[in-house]
Amino acid sequence: MNQRWRTIALWVLPIGVALFLGWQVLGNGGGRMAAPSGPTVAPRNAAVARMSYGRFLDYVDAGRVTAVDIFDGGRTAVVEAVDPDLDNRVQRLRVDLPGLAPELVNNLKNQGISFDIHPPRQAPPALGLLGNLLFPLLLIGVLVFLSRRGSGMPGGPGQAMQFGKTKARFAMEAQTGVMFDDVAGVEEAKQDLQEVVTFLKTPERFTSVGAKIPKGVLLVGPPGTGKTLLAKAIAGEAGVPFFSLSGSEFVEMFVGVGASRVRDLFKRAKENSPCLIFIDEIDAVGRQRGAGVGGGNDEREQTLNQLLTEMDGFEGNSGIIIIAATNRADVLDSALLRPGRFDRQVQVDVPDIKGRLSVLKVHSRDKKLADDVSLEAIARRTPGFSGADLANLLNEAAILTARRRKEATSLAEIDDAVDRIIAGMEGKPLTDGRSKRLIAYHEVGHALVGTLVKAHDPVQKVTLIPRGQAQGLTWFSPDEEQMLVSRAQLRARIMGALGGRAAEDVVFGYAEVTTGAGGDIQQVASIARQMVTRFGMSEVGQLSLEAGNQEVFLGRDLMTRSDGSDATAARVDLAVRQIVQNCYEETVKLVAANRACMDRVVEVLIEKESLDGDEFRALVSEFASIPEKERFSPFLSDSDTSKEAMPAAEPAQA
Repeated sequence: MNQRWRTIALWVLPIGVALFLGWQVLGNGGGRMAAPSGPTVAPRNAAVARMSYGRFLDYVDAGRVTAVDIFDGGRTAVVEAVDPDLDNRVQRLRVDLPGLAPELVNNLKNQGISFDIHPPRQAPPALGLLGNLLFPLLLIGVLVFLSRRGSGMPGGPGQAMQFGKTKARFAMEAQTGVMFDDVAGVEEAKQDLQEVVTFLKTPERFTSVGAKIPKGVLLVGPPGTGKTLLAKAIAGEAGVPFFSLSGSEFVEMFVGVGASRVRDLFKRAKENSPCLIFIDEIDAVGRQRGAGVGGGNDEREQTLNQLLTEMDGFEGNSGIIIIAATNRADVLDSALLRPGRFDRQVQVDVPDIKGRLSVLKVHSRDKKLADDVSLEAIARRTPGFSGADLANLLNEAAILTARRRKEATSLAEIDDAVDRIIAGMEGKPLTDGRSKRLIAYHEVGHALVGTLVKAHDPVQKVTLIPRGQAQGLTWFSPDEEQMLVSRAQLRARIMGALGGRAAEDVVFGYAEVTTGAGGDIQQVASIARQMVTRFGMSEVGQLSLEAGNQEVFLGRDLMTRSDGSDATAARVDLAVRQIVQNCYEETVKLVAANRACMDRVVEVLIEKESLDGDEFRALVSEFASIPEKERFSPFLSDSDTSKEAMPAAEPAQA
């Protein structure tokens, strides 16, 4: 509505000015053109031609002038003269006079010529003053209007003196549309934050027993787990004034702006206490001081110092609760995390299987799902998915449903959506027979080793359909509750990653191995080095040799130092090489011993292009005995939840 009125005002101003100027011109002219008598009489100041002043004097001396009307204070005259060249017809001629000279008046009197002096038409003084001031007032008004209009726009003319003001969005009663019932999968975090809401509504429950609510609550967790959503839910539940802004909005190119905005933010918060302040991505302004090579008192550190002072200074900020969110709590300054500032840190982790089920129930409220779709089965297939990932999963499935012109989302759309989120968009199927067969052996090598090694995770899916940058993919399903990983499991992961290279070596020979195992070898080297330098799983001993490897720009050491000597480093390299070599030899023996099984599975895979875990294990069981793998299966409900989990994919490049 405001924008509409602004547009109307911008059109009304020039139209009004044009009408006023036209009225002035026509009004002045109309006075001069007014007729003294009937409509057939010509106006007194009308003339058919012009005459020079010298010729006018000659006509006066010759007695040809019969009447003279003087206008404009003696500057213009209309003369009635007899012209002998036109049969002595009377003509009205206009003459420009040098002024109302007394000699001219006396001459006209002596000649007996009738003359009238018409005084100039006088406008009201107020109208004349208004006409003189119209343009300056109009110019000033337009400038003021544009300045006020641009004050709310970034970089607008109204922000020239507003750099030090806070950019926080303010609402007396935050209408976020989000309540605690809309947030699922983070029950522990909701319980902690519910106390904040209770304190804001009924503080006497805490003050009666001498308890003090934390001044600040820091939400820590990976991206997409619902930290910002929790803050919106707190604002929606509390019903108190709510300030929200991002950490990057404190920082500007001008020195001192960030600190000034912090002071202005807390000043406004004190005026509206009790209230909530939500700072999203606080790591943008709260990083450890003195970080980097130069250190120094830069603009970001000034802002952080002011924030520390406002949160716990000499002046108490009672009734102000600060909620901040970050996924980089390790880079925050220690003074920001001490008691009295951010007293409580709430961990918002990736949901477990029960949390994923509750998240799916929330996001499936407005989705049309087929009868054969089980939310419990989807929850089992998506370990490691955050709340945002699950919402994106159902949305992608709904898009595929609309694209395929179906009425409801089925299991096929769910499967395709999971594959797309994990591995990327589906590409064109392979047509080259040699490349397709080579990729098939590579992927079957991964899946075969993962199936026959007891400590390895079971196979979920093998496909030759390109997705993303990978020409073929093999998925394994890790155990949901596996918090600790044994040495046997790490060795099994190394063998599973080397299965593709081992299959190429056994089938095509060492001279024909390809670059498709590049990513697998990087993964293998990383696992093996961590076994030696972090976990003490080698003959080097129970040593940790990576303690000094910290990031310099987080305020730590400038140079990363080694915790061992050169001889120890050589022993580490030898131990890593030995682990990888032993695992590769065992993998080659395992693949070679099951060559017939691998050939059969490859033929079926080339024909179907995709095999799920059950189909793959059924083919392998015809040639070899599959070890029984211990799996943790959390109880959800009595519905059919037999499908195994879907983990991160391992790409094979070819």
